[in-house]
Amino acid sequence: QVQLVESGGGLVQAGGSLRLSCAASGRTFSNYGMGWFRQAPGKERDFVAVISRNGGSTYYADSVKGRFTISRDNAKNTVYLQMNSLKFEDTAVYYCAAELATITSTLYFGVHEYDYWGQGTQVTISS
Repeated sequence: QVQLVESGGGLVQAGGSLRLSCAASGRTFSNYGMGWFRQAPGKERDFVAVISRNGGSTYYADSVKGRFTISRDNAKNTVYLQMNSLKFEDTAVYYCAAELATITSTLYFGVHEYDYWGQGTQVTISS
């Protein structure tokens, strides 16, 4: 089992920045591909960003490309999501997710591809 705990959410004005963290425990963190997803009220959970197990590959949803950066520190068992130039439409609960990756460069994009999820952290952008 992998336990994931997100932190760093909050209320920020449009144009501001936040950095989300997701601390993992329970298994060897560097064996897992990690992703960030978000869910706005009444909407489905959507892909935001993904990073391979060694951090060498990343991918972003078009809606956040150029504004968000995903990174990981395998020594600290933590994945981050730096969010800049925040917009009202970025308001959502943000979730991190983990999936065992047998191939180093593997990226997982779908909600159903992940076995482990955190509890989520609320991000609210005021316009």
